Amino acid sequence: MTRRPFDDETPDRLYAVTGGRSRAHETAFDLVTLIISERGPSPGMQSEHIRILHMCHRPMAVVEISAALGLPVSVVKILLCDLLDTGRVSARHPSVRSHADDQSSEGRSLSRVQAGVQRLPNVELLKKVLVGLQKL
Repeated sequence: MTRRPFDDETPDRLYAVTGGRSRAHETAFDLVTLIISERGPSPGMQSEHIRILHMCHRPMAVVEISAALGLPVSVVKILLCDLLDTGRVSARHPSVRSHADDQSSEGRSLSRVQAGVQRLPNVELLKKVLVGLQKL
């Protein structure tokens, strides 16, 4: 049987890492929420918190953090909630666009293109300008 990375973590260890908590704020994060460090670590912080802060100097998804730490996503979400509550990280949720939003933005783009085409000068006027320029 092959062992997954977090199989090496004993339940006691995971219990200690999370302070005995088994759930994070369910609405705080999803797998693709981007996490960004806002402040550096302070003395006495848990090593996992410090590693997350160092990792997230650039935006990083929750699932990427989980993979890098080798911890289950549920544990990482609890750790991230700790950091979010203390203002050490910020979370940016990906925007979700509906099909109706896509259609309305496509319609706005098409309207702008049509308006731009209508503002173009008349072809006959352009020909006259070219003839005038050639005579110079």
